[in-house]
Amino acid sequence: MIGGMSGTIRRVAVLLGVLFLALLANANIVQVLRADELADGPGNTRGIIREYGRERGPIVVGGAAVASSKETDGRLRYQRVYADGPLYASATGFYSLVYGATGIEKAENDVLAGSDDRFAVQRLSDLIAGREPKGGSVTLTLDPAAQQAAFDGISKLTGAVVAIQPSTGALLALAQSPSFDPNPLSSNDPATAREYWTAAVADPDKPLLNRPIAEVYPPGSTFKVVTTAAALASGRYTPTTLIPAPASITLPGTNTTLSNFTGRPCGDGEVTLTEALVVSCNTAFAQVGMDLGDDALRAQAEAFGFNSSFDVPMTAATSRFPADLNTPQTAQAAIGQFDVRATALQMAMVAAGVANRGVVMVPYLVQDVRSPDLEVLETAQPEEFGRALTPELAQEVTDMMVLVVEEGTGSNAAIPGVRVAGKTGTAQTAPGRPPDAWFIAFAPADDPQVAVAVAIEGAPELGEISGNRLAAPIAKAVIEAVLGRG
Repeated sequence: MIGGMSGTIRRVAVLLGVLFLALLANANIVQVLRADELADGPGNTRGIIREYGRERGPIVVGGAAVASSKETDGRLRYQRVYADGPLYASATGFYSLVYGATGIEKAENDVLAGSDDRFAVQRLSDLIAGREPKGGSVTLTLDPAAQQAAFDGISKLTGAVVAIQPSTGALLALAQSPSFDPNPLSSNDPATAREYWTAAVADPDKPLLNRPIAEVYPPGSTFKVVTTAAALASGRYTPTTLIPAPASITLPGTNTTLSNFTGRPCGDGEVTLTEALVVSCNTAFAQVGMDLGDDALRAQAEAFGFNSSFDVPMTAATSRFPADLNTPQTAQAAIGQFDVRATALQMAMVAAGVANRGVVMVPYLVQDVRSPDLEVLETAQPEEFGRALTPELAQEVTDMMVLVVEEGTGSNAAIPGVRVAGKTGTAQTAPGRPPDAWFIAFAPADDPQVAVAVAIEGAPELGEISGNRLAAPIAKAVIEAVLGRG
């Protein structure tokens, strides 16, 4: 009897031991392995309260905070606020209790929230000293004057503006229209955030779309700069090579007619490569494209950044030059049509690559990251993406683009006393819809300080005039702002 009882006790003890080990294992799983999952779970209000109880660091442009945290009297101690919210929305994004974060708020969240591993010593020091923890700050590369000029220029249209410092890749302007106000989305009142979000999502003009980096368009005739670069790099063309330029051509093996926007021949039916770029001659460039072939065009496009992904640090949409084109498709691609697609960022990179003596720089938006006590933890280091052109060929393309502004389709970008290099563009996106208009430029041509791309959706059907009439003045204003002439 005693032996039977002791056996039972042993079995109970073993069972209790197993249950204790299971409980211990579960506690470790919960506390260690699933800690992040549970902390981020929608039902964990303590995590939200803790996050909003810490002062989030500022996003800084030109020495001033464009995003900061304001103390409140509510259950959530701090609320995110944005100075000139729509002006900088393409860069800052929003930080929402309901919809999460976008833009720099998302890409640099660990720094802004103060949870970055580099702040470990700071957090320990704050704990010992009894100080309230704070987030770090992020300084952007944006030029306030250029950003304002870009935003003002595009605000009554639909589209995007991007400006780049050619020598570094630093983004000087990143503007969209329509834009949005991050403040209601970042409200601590969920109803306010939901009301604004619902209206924005329902808006057919898509104000929440980050047009400068996330929308792709047919680049139209601005792509002729890429085709020009490919022609010169092939060794078979020089700026003075003569090219047939009839009013229209029938693409090989098809019934498709490709015409000049004027409906007339360029020149007397034959133009130099330079003249073809200056007047934006479709038939001449289509024939250049067919002569070079799609592989040569693709290689040149990729040297400027097409078919590559860029994080600025927000991930930009990939601009694309398609593979395996037949001859008619290659003719259309050579003038930025068919399935060629580009972001405004990408076309600014094309202009910047030519401006920087043929070297394309990786674009970036964050200038430096600082700890809560303003110690600089990281400073941007400009990085080369690659060489798209030799310095000599880049100079030839520059001289040709200067003539576009001085004598050709880009006259509205002219600035007295400054040599501006530019290129207009127009692209049909869908039957029955007005075409998109483009302008890319850089200046001064002999010492480039800024490269700009302007993309306008649904411009009036004025051919290349649309790019000159609508987009070129915006690029001009941004250039003048950077050069201190605004």
